[in-house]
Amino acid sequence: MATAEPNHIKRSIGFINWAHAIDHYVMLIYAELIALGTPAFIAFGVFSLPAGWLADRWSRRNMMALFYAGCGLSLLAAGLAPNLILLAVALTALGTFGAIYHPVGTAMLIEQATLRGRSLAFNGVCGNLGAALATGMTAALIAGLGWRAAFLAPGAICVATAVVYLRLVPDQPRKAASRGTVADVPLGAALAATIFGLFVVVALCAGLVFNIVAIALPKLVDERLGADVPILLVGGVATLIFVCGALAQIAVGRLVEKFPPHILFAVIASLQFLGVLWAAQATGKVLIVALAVSMAAIYGQVTVNDLVIARYTADAWRGRIFAVRYFLTFLASGAAVTALAFLYGRGGFGLVLGTTATIALGFVFATAAIAVLVNGVEKTRARAVAPAE
Repeated sequence: MATAEPNHIKRSIGFINWAHAIDHYVMLIYAELIALGTPAFIAFGVFSLPAGWLADRWSRRNMMALFYAGCGLSLLAAGLAPNLILLAVALTALGTFGAIYHPVGTAMLIEQATLRGRSLAFNGVCGNLGAALATGMTAALIAGLGWRAAFLAPGAICVATAVVYLRLVPDQPRKAASRGTVADVPLGAALAATIFGLFVVVALCAGLVFNIVAIALPKLVDERLGADVPILLVGGVATLIFVCGALAQIAVGRLVEKFPPHILFAVIASLQFLGVLWAAQATGKVLIVALAVSMAAIYGQVTVNDLVIARYTADAWRGRIFAVRYFLTFLASGAAVTALAFLYGRGGFGLVLGTTATIALGFVFATAAIAVLVNGVEKTRARAVAPAE
C-alpha cells in the first residue's frame, strides 16, 4: 500500500496541477495575435532549456514561484501596455516565464508523487482544462470588461498565487546537492545514449502528430462529417473526441500500475499509428470512432512518455532531460502548423493524415526499439529485486 503524502507535498502537487492549467490558459490568450505572439511561442520552447538546467542546479520550488510571479507580472504588463511594441515585449516575457512549467513542474511531480501514473494523468487533464477554458474565458472578459481585462485578471491571479505558494510550500535547502544521481532503473552509458537518441525521435514525432491532429480535427470533422451531422453538432463532436483523449490519460495513469511502462508505451504508440491510418481512410460516422481512437492514443502517450523518461533518468538530471524533451516537442509543434498548411493545400486531409500516419509509424519504431533495448535491463532488475520481496 502506498504511503500517504505529507501535507506540504499534497499542497505542492496541487500548485503544480494549477500551474499546468494556468500555463496552457495564458499561452492561448493571445493565440490569434500571430504577429505579436510568435516571439512568445518561440520563447516558450527555447527557454525550457535553461529553465530545466536552473531547476536542477538551484531550486525547483523557487523556479515554480518564478513561473507564477513572472507570468503574472508579464500579463499585467500586457494589460497595461500603451502600444503594440510594449505589448509584444510583454507577451515575449510571458512566453519566457511560461517555459518554466513543463520541465520543472514535471520533474517536481515525478519526484514528489507517490502514485506517479495517476498523478501525471490528473496533471495532464488539468493542462487540457486550462487550454479548453482559455478561449471562452478570454472572450467573456473581453466582451464584459474590454481586452485589457483578458490579461489583467489572470495576471492578478498569477501574482496572488505566487505569494500564497511561497507561504504554503516550503523550500528544501541544498536539495539540488542531495538529489539522487542513480535512476530507478540504471542504464549503461552506451545504452543510455542510445535511449536518449530514440527519445529525440519520439519527441519530434510526438510534437508533429499531436499538433497536426489537434489543429486539423475541427475542420476535418466539419469537412468529412458535415453532410451526415447537423452543423450545430459538429463542434460538439470535436469536443467529445478531445474528451476521449482526457479520459485516456486517466486510464493510462492506472494501467502503468499494472503493466511495464516501456511495453505500454510501445502498445499505445502502435494504437496511435493505427488510429491515424484509419482516420485517413474513414468518412461519415466511422470517422468519429477512428478519431476517438487516435486522440485517446495521442493523449495517452503523453502520460506514459514522461513516466518512461523518469524511470531511466536520475532525479538530479530530470529537469534537464525534460527540458530537452519539451523543447523538441514545442519545436515540432511550430513546424506542425506549417506542415499542415502545406499538405492540405496539395492534397487535402487525405495527404495530411497519410503523412501524419507515416510520422506516427516512426514513433512506433522508436518506442519499440526502446522497449526491446530496456527489456533485458528490466528483467535483470526484476530477478535482483524478487528475492528481497
